[in-house]
Amino acid sequence: MDADVIVVGAGLAGLVTAHELRRKGRKVALVDQENANNLGGQAFWSFGGLFLVDSAQQRRLGIKDSLDLAWRDWCGSAGWDRLSGPMDQDYWAQKWGRAYVEFAAGEKGGWLKQNGISLTPMVGWAERGSGRADGHGNSVPRFHVAWGTGTGVSEPFADSAREANRDGTLTFYHRHQVEALVVEAGRVVGVRGKVLANDDSPRAVSSNRIHAGSFNLRAQAVVLATGGIGGNHELVRRYWPERLGKPPKEMITGVPAYVDGKMLDIAEQAGARLVNRDRMWHYVEGVKNWDPIWPRHAIRILPGPSPLWLDALGQRLPFPALPGYDTVATLKYLRTTPDIAEHDHSWFIVSRAILAKEFALSGSEQNRDITDRKRLAVFISRLSSKAPAEVEAFRQHGEDFVTADDLETLVGKMNALTERPLLDAAMVRQQIEDRDAQVDNPYTKDAQIQGIHNSRRYIGDRLARTTKPHRLLDPAHGPLIGIKLHTLTRKSLGGLQTDLSSRVLRPDGSVFEGLYAAGEAAGFGGGGVHGYNALEGTFLGGCIFSGLTAGRALNEAL
Repeated sequence: MDADVIVVGAGLAGLVTAHELRRKGRKVALVDQENANNLGGQAFWSFGGLFLVDSAQQRRLGIKDSLDLAWRDWCGSAGWDRLSGPMDQDYWAQKWGRAYVEFAAGEKGGWLKQNGISLTPMVGWAERGSGRADGHGNSVPRFHVAWGTGTGVSEPFADSAREANRDGTLTFYHRHQVEALVVEAGRVVGVRGKVLANDDSPRAVSSNRIHAGSFNLRAQAVVLATGGIGGNHELVRRYWPERLGKPPKEMITGVPAYVDGKMLDIAEQAGARLVNRDRMWHYVEGVKNWDPIWPRHAIRILPGPSPLWLDALGQRLPFPALPGYDTVATLKYLRTTPDIAEHDHSWFIVSRAILAKEFALSGSEQNRDITDRKRLAVFISRLSSKAPAEVEAFRQHGEDFVTADDLETLVGKMNALTERPLLDAAMVRQQIEDRDAQVDNPYTKDAQIQGIHNSRRYIGDRLARTTKPHRLLDPAHGPLIGIKLHTLTRKSLGGLQTDLSSRVLRPDGSVFEGLYAAGEAAGFGGGGVHGYNALEGTFLGGCIFSGLTAGRALNEAL
């Protein structure tokens, strides 16, 4: 035996699994196709959002939350509908969903603190919902941001792996690409594959795939924590569901190229069951990174509730396709509405005031003040009338951003960003004037303006996230900014089906002995813990919970 457990994938889920195994002194082989610079995987690049329920941060801000309310929200969002029996695709997913919400409402906060993860006082209100009490969305703000952003979540476990390597309980196998699971007498006993040539590329930069040798490792169990398919547009297109129309002809990429999904097919070929592969989580507020790291590098705008959202033809998007409300519903609307589905983009139009207060960019490198834990700088930035430096850099350098003092000039610049001019300035002006006419009173018939007023009733949004309603065409709040938005590939919501011990199942529902899965490769648990929709802040938390569960189960089983 080369180890007690082989963990394939050095992202957050794999690192948490290894961290938990270390508590019992288990010997771990940590296998990853990238170099040592990439410990932490995709989580390192994230905003560091974590879903918690009835937290101390929520209570300090006057937010009343509970396990019951969170579970209602989760069920309404997940919409699990493949539940005909133990063999159906959502059977274990629903059980994982309940277990995760209980974790988020109970052990999670203390466990994060115990493992060196601290949270900012901010609690964001992501995925505000579909407009129905029993539908998709968060009833209250639950998006907690870690100090250090994604690095603050991933690095404590990367450090744990480095320490375990020094004390001899963990061996790194960097630049090792798994090509097959080794199965003997129906049990997974190891992995084999190719050793890749050395590559000292910086974190997330695409590395070579030159074959420099072969390897074969054996252990009592194998854990697959290899992520999803967001970096592989071929797989995204293959599993794109009909309910979301046709995939865009052009997409940009919210994850490094190594998020290729290949391990999922390898596991299936070995005898594992994959479920819910048609469930995905892609954003439509993506912009091209003016300073890219990986191919087609995309950044997601995390908008407040105020941007005016227009389709490619300049028509205002209807509720609930509003900024920050319902990601999947908006994606579906843009990809299935006949007159706009042929186009791959949409638009935000905002004032300088909205850009300054309401725009955040997802990613550790796009929030240096939080990433570097500069508490005073965070406070000043979030209360400033100026846009954060990273947002301003995109306004100045991003190819999807245009600025003008008057609307007609702005629309002309927006039309210059597309192959042919699709926007009519008079039509855009009419819609903005109709919208502007609704902001003079604290009551309105406009659903988006209602949402802005509702947002400002929450002190966190009023202070740092939502501008006071104002006329977009008021020069005092100018200039105007137009932003071309693209579909950004990100997460898989399906994956390897696992039981509540993170054991991978076979197509007949039996346990595939010796094989475990965690993180996005397992649909964050059970092959689909989120169902059709996520409540945000649940991806890092899903990696943590499923990795922790796998580690605990293995510690009991070995």
